[in-house]
Amino acid sequence: MNTDFDRSTMCDFIKACGQMLLLLSIFFTFPVYAASEEVTGITTALGIDTAENPAADKPLLDEPSEEEASASPVVIPEPAPPPIISGESTNNAQIETTPTPQKDNDIRQRIQGIFSEIEGLQAVNVSVTQGVVTLTGETPNEKKAQQAINLTNRLTDVVTVEDRIDRTLDVQDNVTTVYQGLKAQAKNLVKALPLLLVGIVLFALVTWFGSWLANRKKMWQRLTPNPFVAELLSQTVKVIFIVFGLILALSLIGAETILGTLLGGAGVIGIAVGFAVKDTIENYIASLMLSIRQPFRARDHILINNQEGIVVRLTSRATILMTLDGNQLRIPNAEVFKATILNYTKNPERRFTFELGVDANDDPLAAIKVGLDAIHTLAFVLDEPKAVAVITNVGDSNIILEFQIWVDQSDTDFSKARSIAIRETKHALENEGFSLPEPIYRLRFNSNLEKAFEHMQANTDGAKSDMTITPIMPKVTDKNQNKDNSVDDKDKKQAKARAKLILQGRNADEVLNARPDDKLMEKVEQEIAESSDETDLLNNNSPQE
Repeated sequence: MNTDFDRSTMCDFIKACGQMLLLLSIFFTFPVYAASEEVTGITTALGIDTAENPAADKPLLDEPSEEEASASPVVIPEPAPPPIISGESTNNAQIETTPTPQKDNDIRQRIQGIFSEIEGLQAVNVSVTQGVVTLTGETPNEKKAQQAINLTNRLTDVVTVEDRIDRTLDVQDNVTTVYQGLKAQAKNLVKALPLLLVGIVLFALVTWFGSWLANRKKMWQRLTPNPFVAELLSQTVKVIFIVFGLILALSLIGAETILGTLLGGAGVIGIAVGFAVKDTIENYIASLMLSIRQPFRARDHILINNQEGIVVRLTSRATILMTLDGNQLRIPNAEVFKATILNYTKNPERRFTFELGVDANDDPLAAIKVGLDAIHTLAFVLDEPKAVAVITNVGDSNIILEFQIWVDQSDTDFSKARSIAIRETKHALENEGFSLPEPIYRLRFNSNLEKAFEHMQANTDGAKSDMTITPIMPKVTDKNQNKDNSVDDKDKKQAKARAKLILQGRNADEVLNARPDDKLMEKVEQEIAESSDETDLLNNNSPQE
C-alpha cells in the first residue's frame, strides 16, 4: 500500500512539474507564430494541402447516389456539437449500417500515419473494430493524449474513440519537448528581431509625437481657459497616441491578439484599482469640478466648514488657505466640493452687531440716537447701508440695545472696527448720563431674622466678625443718594483721565486704527509667489459661478 501511495504521489509531482514547464513554454511563445506552427503541423499530419485542396469542398460523409437520392428523401444532418473530451470520446457523425473490415483497416492505417508524423504520438497504438477506435500505448502527458483523441474524432466513419492511453509523465520526454519548443521559439524570436526593432522604433516615434503635442501648453490654453481642463486634454491626447503607437507596433509584428489580452487585463485591473483608490478618484473629480466652477479666487477671504482663511491656491488635490493665525491649511478638494463655502470677499460690505444695556429708567430711543451719532463719527462706518439699532430685550434691571453697523472689509479690519465702535458707543452713552447697570439682586429678610442677626453681632464679646448686618431703612435720603452718585462720577472721571493719558502714549494710534493687518497679506502674497510643482487651477480668465 505504501509503495502504491508513494508511486502515485511521485506521479502527481512529476505531472505538476511538467504542467508548469508547459505553462512557461506557452507564456514565452508568440501567439501568432505558435498558432501558425500548430496549424501547419496538423494540416501536414492530416495530409491537407493548404495551397490547393481539390477535396476541400467535398463533405466528409459520402454523398448518396442519384438512385438513392430519388429513392429516399434527403436528410440534412444537424451540425454536430464539439467532441466531448473525456475518458471515452464520441464522434457524433452518422453511423453507417453496414461497416466493412476494409474500412476499419483504412481508418487504422490513416490514424497511424497521422500519429507517426506528430512528435509524442508515435507510441500510441490504434485498433479499429466496427468503427470503434481504441487508442492504447503511451503519451508523455495529458496534452498529447487529448491531441490524439481530437485527431481521431476528425476522421469520417469513426463511431467513437475508446481512450486507454497511458500518460507516462516521463521527465525526460516532457523536458525534451519543452526544451525543443523553447529552442524553436528562440529561433523564431531571432528571426523576428529586425521586425521587432522596427515596431519598437515606430512605437517610440508615435509616443514622442504625442508627448510633444501634449507639452504645447499655450495651444491647449487657447482651446480652454481652464488650466485643469487644458492639462486633462493634453494628457488624454498623450495616452491616445501611446495606445495608437502600441496598436501600430503590434500590427507590424503580427501580434494583434496580444492587444486584446492587454485591454482585457487592463479592464479587470482598472475595476480593482477603481475600488481601491475610490477616495483618490473622488478627489480628482472634485478638483475638476472646482476648476470649472471657480467658486473663489486667490486672496479671497472664505469660510469652509468652520475653517476660515485666505485662499492661496487650488491644486489638483487640495485647496490651500492661509489662516488668520498665519498658518497654512490644506483641505482635500472632495471636502471643499461638498462643503458650504462662505466668501467674505465676494461682497466686501459686511455687517457686525453688538449689544449694550441701559438703565430701565432711561429712554431707550434717546440712548439709540446718542449711540448712532457716536457711531457715524467713525470714518470706517458706511453711510449706505446705514447703521441702525433696535431694542432686543427688556430685563429686570436694564434694556438691551443691539447696534447693527456696516463696514467695507476690503479696507477695514472687521474685528478692530467692531472693537472701536463698541468703545465709542459706550463712552457716548455715559457722557450723556446714561448708565450701563449690572444685574442687581435684592435680598429681603423678615424682622425677626434681622433682630436675631443684630443680637448675635452684639454678643460677640469683642470678637471680630466677618459679617455686618445693616438694617434696610424705609427711605433713602437725597443726601446719601447724591453722595453715592458723586462717588461714581469721581470714579468715571478718574477712569477717563487714565484712558486719555494712556492713549496719548507711543503707538496709541495703532489701537484706534481699523486698517487691516498688512503682515498677513504679505504672507499670502509670498505663498502665492512661491513656485510649486502643482498647477494652480485658479485662473482669473476662467468664468466664475
